[in-house]
Amino acid sequence: MAHVFFSFECTFSLMPDSSLHDDAVLEAPEADGFGTRAVHAGQQPDPSTGAVMTPIYQTSTYAQAAPGEHKGHEYSRVSNPTRTALEGNLASLEGAEHGIAFSSGVAGIDAIVKSLRPGDHVVATDDLYGGTYRLLREVFEPLNIQTSFVDMSDPDAVTDAFTEDTALLWVETPTNPLMRLVDIEALAERAHAHDITVAVDNTFATPYLQQPLAHGADLVLHSATKYLGGHSDLILGAVCTNSDEWAEKLRFQIKSTGAAPGPMDCFLTLRGTKTLHLRMEQHCSSARRLAQMLNAHDKVGHVRYPGLPSHPGHALAQKQMSGYGGMISFELADDEMDKALAVLDAAEVFTLAESLGGVESLIEHPASMTHASIPAEEREKIGLTDSLIRLSVGVESFEDLRDDLDRALSRV
Repeated sequence: MAHVFFSFECTFSLMPDSSLHDDAVLEAPEADGFGTRAVHAGQQPDPSTGAVMTPIYQTSTYAQAAPGEHKGHEYSRVSNPTRTALEGNLASLEGAEHGIAFSSGVAGIDAIVKSLRPGDHVVATDDLYGGTYRLLREVFEPLNIQTSFVDMSDPDAVTDAFTEDTALLWVETPTNPLMRLVDIEALAERAHAHDITVAVDNTFATPYLQQPLAHGADLVLHSATKYLGGHSDLILGAVCTNSDEWAEKLRFQIKSTGAAPGPMDCFLTLRGTKTLHLRMEQHCSSARRLAQMLNAHDKVGHVRYPGLPSHPGHALAQKQMSGYGGMISFELADDEMDKALAVLDAAEVFTLAESLGGVESLIEHPASMTHASIPAEEREKIGLTDSLIRLSVGVESFEDLRDDLDRALSRV
């Protein structure tokens, strides 16, 4: 499938004053290719030294020539040059006018929902990250922002959930952890007919595989901790949008609530995005082959991976995505929790840990780890069983990953 990419002109200046040297300022190249933009967008060599990598501006405040007269930055809770470079880079990759970086993915979700008002209503995917569920249920429902959780593979069910107070449609696709696909374009059309903002958590797919804004979404959320950073060494979130109004709202939230990322985490994320396209190719390739192996394994029951023709969202994935991603979830043929835990315990190359999207492969048990905050009855209702295992396929040699899973399954 052909990738759909977007060009974005970035003109951010990283240094407060480019007149510190006599040579011409080196500009970032203008290009449409995803890999080129991943490496260069939002950045330019340091004007004073020629340093290729964006400096880490480890400062809290900035000198002003006179009260209110500064060189683009006044306090690092509001903005920081390293963060500005990252925001330009992420906006380019998502084909957006604005990129807004947060201290974490959850902080980005919090800022979006906090921009609503008491009495507003949210319709959210019923199969979603446990931290999102916890935030909507335990933080915002007591503040009278109610949420209805719906299976979004059925567009009619989504429309039926709309009320006159619905202000936000919260989408995950592929969903976490059941790997369901949601038709962004179809739901955006229905939501916009009711003047409802559409936000898509694009963490699993990344902008390399899917650009929700091109399918009608208003906001795109990333836990950059995952694939964008790619090395399991930072915590950061981001929201990308073409809406000036939403960008202003979200920057106001950062300024007012302090949900700003530090410059070191911004630098590390910029380092990560430079290889995003390369890493995603390996994640996708190995995940597809592992899904096929698991699908044929006599110890495995249901494999959930959009790249399998048997996946109910396979055709939608071919239409909406340019690849199938690096995430797999599956149940054992013997649907028992203790046997699933035995597989996790036996894995050696796959590391037992929460999170995803790093270069190392991870294995986890959603019911007791990432999704433990969702009540058992709610997990059962959506099909999140106690035997479900989730894999984040890294960039190790495929043969080692295959053999590790086969060895772990043999313990069942």
